[in-house]
Amino acid sequence: MLYLILTIVIAVVSYLVQHSLQKKFEKYSRMPLNNGMTGAQVAQKMLQDHGIYDVTVKCVNGSLTDHYNPIDKTLNLSETVYGVNSVAAAAVAAHECGHAVQHATSYAWLTLRSKMVPITNFASRSMSILFLVGILCSAFFNSLIFIEIAVGLYAITTLFTFVTLPVEINASQRALSWLDESGITNVYNHEYAADALRSAAYTYVVSALASLATLLYYIYIFLGRRD
Repeated sequence: MLYLILTIVIAVVSYLVQHSLQKKFEKYSRMPLNNGMTGAQVAQKMLQDHGIYDVTVKCVNGSLTDHYNPIDKTLNLSETVYGVNSVAAAAVAAHECGHAVQHATSYAWLTLRSKMVPITNFASRSMSILFLVGILCSAFFNSLIFIEIAVGLYAITTLFTFVTLPVEINASQRALSWLDESGITNVYNHEYAADALRSAAYTYVVSALASLATLLYYIYIFLGRRD
């Protein structure tokens, strides 16, 4: 019952955070920058200001699908950011550039996160099957080995969500500092850019807490079966 209540609370908070992010993005997308720069132009300038010339800025389909790919060094901006002149577009573009700067400077948390990607992907693909096999083995053979492995794999995915937090927060800090120093934002709209990135960060915090709550529940179930 406690886990059910916690799940409902986290689901509601997650919905509210996502809803708030979408609303703020829509609001700040209607606020143009005085210099008329689009998200793509902001990204190009931030990369150049940091001496990064081997990253390609591309436009991808969708909304809020922006991401930096360290494998092929592409900075992928969504259609609502790439060619748009707005405070929101500048904030998102600068944030993704923040990841490119992290990559270029070998930021420790990003390096760790990148190294965790293969094992995390494996864990995500495998744990559901292992949980099912574990439940069957527990019922018919009184063996918990597969459940133990599945819980361990879920712990890896949970750890990944927490390692992601400093990566995202640092990228936003780099973005906001550069937006202010470069004059892309000003005293009138800088706080709006900060608010947009703050709201985006909350989604990662909620995701990490939700993953932790689920992990604790699995551990509780496992300990109950063992007893």
